[in-house]
Order: sequence, then C-alpha cells, then structure tokens
Amino acid sequence: MSELVQIGAKFEPRIVAFFCNWCTYLAADLAGTSRIKYAPNTRVIRVMCSGRVDPQFVLDAFAKGADGVLIGGCHPNDCHYQEGNYKALRRFHLLKRMVRQMGIEEERLRLEWISAAEGDRVRVVINDMVEKIRALGPLKRQPAPEPAAEEVTAA
Repeated sequence: MSELVQIGAKFEPRIVAFFCNWCTYLAADLAGTSRIKYAPNTRVIRVMCSGRVDPQFVLDAFAKGADGVLIGGCHPNDCHYQEGNYKALRRFHLLKRMVRQMGIEEERLRLEWISAAEGDRVRVVINDMVEKIRALGPLKRQPAPEPAAEEVTAA
C-alpha cells in the first residue's frame, strides 16, 4: 500500500470491511444500486457470516496496511446461522483487548449490525468510521523485531 508521498498531503484511511453475505453485504449492495454515496476508503470482503471472521483476518488486515477494520453482521436474533453474530460479538470483545495490548487504538476496530434493508446505514457507518480514523491519523506500525542471534555450538 502506498505511503503519503508529499508533506502536508491529506491522509486518507484504508479500511477493510468484513461483511456478512446475508445482511450487511446486501445492504452495501442496496446502497450501491440506490446510488447512495459514501466514502470510497473501504475495501469490502464478503464472508458467509460475521461469526466466520477469524481474529487472524483482522490482525492480518492491520499488519498489511489497514488503518481500520469494520465487521458487519446481521442484527441479534436475525442471523441466518442462528448464533453466528453472537460468536462474532464474543470474538470482537477478544479482539478489542488484543489490539489495545498491541498498542492499536480500539476505535480502529468496529462491529456493526446492519440488515439487508439498511443501505443508508451503511453510508452512515462507513462515513463515520472514515472520519474517526482520519482524526486518529495513520496507524503507526512498529517494524518487526530482529530475530535474536543464537550461538551455534558444535556438539
């Protein structure tokens, strides 16, 4: 992902969104077909259920250049897989703790319940998240530590 080249260039956040196939992804599709305009900073990844978003996906998104991660799923009691969104909620709380311990602001990770009929809510959530991430600035990534040199001794 490209870095800011010019000094004083306006920061545009990169957000990775994991959207449930049955609700939030369809809401984003509805927003598009209804020509509802929202910030183009989000790259959507469709998953069958928000409960299928592995914590490693979120950590990889941050490691590979995302400034924020948005997880979208069905409203509680409306999951097509009965309890997938509750699983997502449990993982979300775990992830919030993990990113905080890693030195990443909690506001960079967000979970939203958006049904298929809420195309306008997709616009509101994405625009709000873009503005909050823009205010936080780019994610400060620490370079990976060098592996410790171990002495090799002949046996």
